[in-house]
Parts: sequence; C-alpha cells; structure tokens
Amino acid sequence: MCATCGCGDTTGPRVSVVSGGEHEQDDSHGHGHHHHHDHDHDHDLGHGHSDHTVILEQQVLAKNDGIAVHNREWMRGRGITALNIMSSPGAGKTTLLARTIRELGRQRPIAVIEGDQETRLDAERIREAGASVVQVNTGAGCHLDAEMIDRALRALDPADESLLLIENVGNLVCPALFDLGEEGKVVLISTPEGVDKPKKYPHIFAVADLVVINKIDLLPYVEFDVDACVAQAKILNPAVRVVVLSATTGEGMDEWYEWIGSRSAISPVAVDN
Repeated sequence: MCATCGCGDTTGPRVSVVSGGEHEQDDSHGHGHHHHHDHDHDHDLGHGHSDHTVILEQQVLAKNDGIAVHNREWMRGRGITALNIMSSPGAGKTTLLARTIRELGRQRPIAVIEGDQETRLDAERIREAGASVVQVNTGAGCHLDAEMIDRALRALDPADESLLLIENVGNLVCPALFDLGEEGKVVLISTPEGVDKPKKYPHIFAVADLVVINKIDLLPYVEFDVDACVAQAKILNPAVRVVVLSATTGEGMDEWYEWIGSRSAISPVAVDN
C-alpha cells in the first residue's frame, strides 16, 4: 500500500483551482503529514517488519475512513452527489466527464475534482467543457484519498444539489482501497485494454457500484468480448451494474445518465445524442 507504492511522498498533493483560464495554486505541500520512523521494531526477523507495516496500513485506512465520513456528511447535507470514477490511464475518463458536463450541465451544476500525478491538462479540458474544477496533483502518489478530497472541496466549494465527479488517478489498484466520501464507485474500462481486466484487478471490480465499458465504437477493430467481460465482473460482484457505451459517439450514454439519477435525489433527463 502507501509504504510500497509511493503514496507516502512527503511533498504532498498540490491543489489547483482552474477557472476562467486563470490558476490559483495552493502551495501548501502536505501540511499535517508528519512521517515518524520507528526504529524499535525488530530488524532481525522479517515478521516484525511485516507486522509493523500491517499496523501502519490499518492506521492509514482508519484515518482515511474517518475523513471520508466527514466528507460524505458534508456533501449529503448540501444535496451534493459525488461519484468516484476509477480506471487505468487512457480508458476515457476525461472524455466521459466532458461529454457528461456538456449534456447534463444544462440541468444541474456540475463540479469536478481532477486527480493526476502531474499537469493540469485534464482540468483544462473540463473547464472548457463548462464545469468548475479543481486539479489535485499527487506527485508520486497513485490515488486520491479522503483528505485530498476534503482540501479540494474547500477550494472548489461546489453548489448545493450539484453533481460532483471525481476523476481518480489512473490506476486499477490503490484507488479501490480508499473511501473518498462518494455516493458511488465507478470503474471504467475500455475495449482496447482487453477483456481480462476483472480477472487481473479483482478488488476494484468487487467494490464497484457500476462498471462502464467504454470505446465500443472500436469493437470492429479490437478483440474484445463484451459478454465475457460482463460475466467476469458479475462473478466478482453479482450486484454490480454494467453500462456499455462510447463517450466519443454518445452511444449508450442515456443509460449512464439514468444510473447517475439512481444515485441522486435529482434525476437527469434523457439526452438526445
């Protein structure tokens, strides 16, 4: 987990508000993140170090879960529906979000938290699509956590009854471990990635509320069996819903919007593509 994947980067996340073409950057790098090195654990036996690591991981997740509860209560109190969208890099998260903003933004406010290790490129795309956005750059970190979302919410200040779309860092491993305070976890996979993603990364599919199979416009050109992928996901998570779509052409987007409505007190209206 954090001790081995680089998430413990002491520089901390950088939160940038991207609005109207101007950037306001929070230069506080990881305040409150103090790393203590305990040299009392047993270096002679591997078991001592392993036990210490497990305890540290449990503490990290317990702290995260406490902040996530606060995030969830704060957003629910304002009627904000937050969705945590996870995928490997290049699966089409930003394209899906940009289309969703252009089409659903007519009905309700939409705000976005963008997670990447570096750059503001995706945040700029989101801003151009018409949503308020905060960019969180995690440095060496490979996922967003609840504390990052707390800081981003303070900078973003989303409107009451808005839809908050959280684009997590591209990674099918660590994001599955961290509750952000969201109302739904979405795992996005794309047809060029291959049909075996649920088998290779079972945990993220097991915790998902929705699996989105994207880039179906490329099915004539790639080897991808939609039914087989859906079956794999259902074995891991029998209750999971699967939506098949193309965020580029718009095919299948109405089902995505219907699912968003099912997680929210405000139901979106079907959009003519």
